[in-house]
Amino acid sequence: MVDTITGNQALQIEQPLIFEQNEPGRTAVDLPAPTVQEDRLGTLRRKTPVGLPGLSEPQVVRHYTRLSQKNYGIDSVFYPLGSCTMKHNPRLNEKMARLPGFADIHPFQPDSTVQGALELMDTLAHWLKELTGMPAVALSPAAGAHGELCGLMAIRAALEARGDARKVVLVPESAHGTNPATAATCGYEVESIPGDGNGRVSLAGLKDKLGPHVAAFMITNPNTCGLFEGEIVEISQAVHDAGALVYMDGANYNAIMGRVKVADLGIDAMHINLHKTFSTPHGGGGPGSGPTVLSDALAPFAPLPFVVHGPDGFRMVEHARDAGEGQQPFGRMKGFHGQFGVFVRALSYMMSMGKDGLAQASGDAVLNANYLHARLKGSLSASYEGPVMHEALFDDRFLKDTGVSTLDFAKAMIDEGFHPMTMYFPLVVHGALLMEPTETESKQTLDAFCDTLLALADKARAGDAADWFKSAPRHTPRRRLDEAQAARKPVLRWSPPSEG
Repeated sequence: MVDTITGNQALQIEQPLIFEQNEPGRTAVDLPAPTVQEDRLGTLRRKTPVGLPGLSEPQVVRHYTRLSQKNYGIDSVFYPLGSCTMKHNPRLNEKMARLPGFADIHPFQPDSTVQGALELMDTLAHWLKELTGMPAVALSPAAGAHGELCGLMAIRAALEARGDARKVVLVPESAHGTNPATAATCGYEVESIPGDGNGRVSLAGLKDKLGPHVAAFMITNPNTCGLFEGEIVEISQAVHDAGALVYMDGANYNAIMGRVKVADLGIDAMHINLHKTFSTPHGGGGPGSGPTVLSDALAPFAPLPFVVHGPDGFRMVEHARDAGEGQQPFGRMKGFHGQFGVFVRALSYMMSMGKDGLAQASGDAVLNANYLHARLKGSLSASYEGPVMHEALFDDRFLKDTGVSTLDFAKAMIDEGFHPMTMYFPLVVHGALLMEPTETESKQTLDAFCDTLLALADKARAGDAADWFKSAPRHTPRRRLDEAQAARKPVLRWSPPSEG
């Protein structure tokens, strides 16, 4: 913190927590005395204060306004996190999600009273199937990892239905951490598949591991190194020849939407992060949605519930007995029907963009990532040769012998007004710096970002700058924190000081 008398930094005000501003009896509004005087609570009447702070109206407004000024979001600045697709979300889609007929409904309402909502879900399902070329989709998964679980459970159900309960799931070494976790949650043993030295799956290494014990192969494409798996068709064929099924992690679908039908790649199941690819504010733990598209082999095992359109309108199929001939739902993924607010935003995005617009968006995302890669690879150390897909990956070789770490470099970016890119992921790359510009950033923004990174790299290599980097950030409300302790011993709530 800059050394000032007050602790403030110009308009960045240092203030106590809202509970620490409490003054008992102070209130932001005067309420009339209750007209009913009798004691209806009896012995249940509260004996201690509620615990909410007593504040005036200006205190409340100023507190939350100041907090918002400390927040970093896509509406303020470029958000270069790799593997996360932090892109601008059109306000039109937010407005649609707040329409009374969508925002005010409840899952327990009779189907006859929510026909518009059911039609929206049916239309969204149609678009997702059309874009991916897959015959079925489960809308209910609540997020990406939940969609992975849905896909693996459908695979397990299909294998068990044919009397072939296999035990092993193969996962590339560069996979998202949720992939092996999902497989283990489904009761499978996990075996790792090595890379080929170029950031992609080794087809030979995969074939060596395939056999009658393998239930599925999980692959992310484009992968976590920002590269397209060019041998994906051959990979799928090899997996199918072994009697196994292919799960594709769709977290990076923003790079191929409207351009590649995953059915043509031999994929059996893929989740789609609607909150990354199709417009929902992403971050802070939600909201999310992870619909899972399924191939012909898995479509009969799609979970409940799902929407059907009949002569009497739209209805939600809630029970296996009503699922239809040949359908064997493996069960339910969650209590209700999915993240409906995300569905509204996603369909609004799709309908406003159209198929050509979606294809342009993915093309622009790839173009922007390649622009970053081309501008930075001469100074930063590119982990793999281009071209790349949706993100550009660099490592810490350019910082060798400077005394500056990946973390130091990233912290210095904060003082320059840029959120750091994803660091130390994927784990297969030492000191990784993974950045994803998405389609919504202009060339001017990307140039300002690149100019900053190039200047910081030059400063690090010039010598005698290690202490300067290690003292960053200097202009934030809080300086560098102990991240290990923050992760292991988080303080998630305020507690009043103990009495006496």
